[in-house]
Amino acid sequence: MNKDTADAEQLADFILFTQRSCILNLSSELHKEKLSFPQFFLLAYLSSEEFLAMSDIANKMGHSTAAATGLVDRLEKLNFVERKQAVDDRRKIMVRITDDGIKMVAKMRKEIASNISGMMAEMDAEETATVEGAKRVLNNKVK
Repeated sequence: MNKDTADAEQLADFILFTQRSCILNLSSELHKEKLSFPQFFLLAYLSSEEFLAMSDIANKMGHSTAAATGLVDRLEKLNFVERKQAVDDRRKIMVRITDDGIKMVAKMRKEIASNISGMMAEMDAEETATVEGAKRVLNNKVK
């Protein structure tokens, strides 16, 4: 097995372990806040957008428009999102994350970062080098 393949497999193991650990920890935190994973994923997505149309939410979440409406209804009751009519078409409903929703996403991101930081603190030098290399590649792809 060449070094690139070994690094990729080591990184895959790290991602799987990290994902499992983060999901377990996140699940506990979301439960405290009475949020489901789909609700949190929608909030996280909305935190990077000014507004999204209900049809866009349905497409991004892989749901029907009716299911997306239910998801938004629950988030609206928790004061994490708000709906507005589109200026150009009053039939079109736009959804925006509220300040409370932004705070919730920030809190959960902090929990995830703390969890990952704890795992990385336990890594040996080779594991750290693999993760650092992956971060460089991913950062270059995002730019």
